[in-house]
Amino acid sequence: MKLFKTYFYFIFIVLIACTSAQINQTLGTINDALGDDALTSEQVASGLKEALINGISKGSNQASKLDGYFKNPQIKLPFPPDVQKVETKLRQIGLGDEVDKFVLTLNRGAEEAAKEAKPIFVNAIKAMTIQDAWGILKGDKDAATQYLMRTTSSQLKASFQPVIKRALDKTNATKYYGDIVTTYNKVPFVEKVDDDLEGYATDKAIEGLFTLIAKEEMNIRKDPLARTSELLKKVFAEQD
Repeated sequence: MKLFKTYFYFIFIVLIACTSAQINQTLGTINDALGDDALTSEQVASGLKEALINGISKGSNQASKLDGYFKNPQIKLPFPPDVQKVETKLRQIGLGDEVDKFVLTLNRGAEEAAKEAKPIFVNAIKAMTIQDAWGILKGDKDAATQYLMRTTSSQLKASFQPVIKRALDKTNATKYYGDIVTTYNKVPFVEKVDDDLEGYATDKAIEGLFTLIAKEEMNIRKDPLARTSELLKKVFAEQD
């Protein structure tokens, strides 16, 4: 086991530090130590993909479960900030319960929509090239998160928008918001409000997902042995 740990940490540290031009040289050095169980760059890339999929799955599952957003202060969807004055005014006139109910259903909508995220992330990870994988291994602490933001944001938004709408309708969030805004707009001398609830919820739900993904990526980088995928366990199996 000591030999296994030595190989793993050696590989992880070297991969983070190396440039693309050093990949083959790095693999050669590692493979000299591993002998018959030599690695290929494809195996390393595949192992990274599995590790990322495991982490992404955990983050997506956290977001899509009951209270995944609502009871997580890091990603909870608040009352839309552009109309915070609506919330303040409604609480002042005794409609605080309606506001609270709206915020709860807004987060229930995000939790429902988050179920759509996992296959999108998984497909993006599977589509990584070997060079993408090496770039993530030797990149910044949020390199994987940034990669997923570049490759999935537009697809996530297109996918989330109708799901958010259905989820908000299903949980009555749209109705509650409409009732709240209608009530607010009847208050004398206030500026009328007409906010895009679906767009706001979609953007905040996606932002929350990437917050969780960044957290999981940090865990992988801080404790790579604990986050090892099944493939990497085989690749770096204890030598007899």
